[in-house]
Amino acid sequence: MRILVTNDDGICAHGIVRLAEAAKKLGEVTVIAPEHECSAMSHHITLRRNMIMKRHDFPVEGVKAFCLDGTPADCIRASFLGLLKEEEKPDIVFAGINNGANCGFDILYSATVGAAMEAVLYHIPAICFSQKSDGPEEVLEQYIDRIAAELIKKRLPANQVYNVNFPACTLQEFKGILYDRTPAQKAFFDDNYKPVKREDGSFEVVLEAGPVYDAEEGSDIKAVLDGYISIGILENKILSA
Repeated sequence: MRILVTNDDGICAHGIVRLAEAAKKLGEVTVIAPEHECSAMSHHITLRRNMIMKRHDFPVEGVKAFCLDGTPADCIRASFLGLLKEEEKPDIVFAGINNGANCGFDILYSATVGAAMEAVLYHIPAICFSQKSDGPEEVLEQYIDRIAAELIKKRLPANQVYNVNFPACTLQEFKGILYDRTPAQKAFFDDNYKPVKREDGSFEVVLEAGPVYDAEEGSDIKAVLDGYISIGILENKILSA
């Protein structure tokens, strides 16, 4: 099993190291990830400049790693369209572990999800992994290996990807794993844009964000807020199953 790992927090983020460790237990791992953070870039790709790719001294033994000064979608797209030889192309893509939940409306902005959706364009399965920020990562540490091993065996239709979100709680507070969670009909943060007038008469637009505390039953946000691991399925409507 060949596994390609990428993320949107940048190749030096601790989440991608943990994901590569989990992936290494399941197959041969290659990391191709952005050189810099690319959060909230969705499915953005680079078209008007050349990108630079470099070998990266990755802290997981036996994992070959490269950083690309592009986006997560670039990392996957370039891998399939020239960077990797046919015999090097992956059987599955792991994206993450994202620093922050990718639930509800935030799924649309997520470059972690964007990388996974790029993979399915080449009929390659993908799994997104995210961790709710600002809290313990005990549940992730305990369950990431188990969930990766479980989902890698469960093939979805060619236009779908798994979306896994871990709660930020202790193992004592952890409630369990919920499957078939649907995207909440809201974002994880209650965003507000505030215009602040500048001396020259222009306005600086300031994003102010506050957390949400609840969501509808059966949703991904509700599961994570209540202390569950949320596992759902995202579908690329452009592709037919």
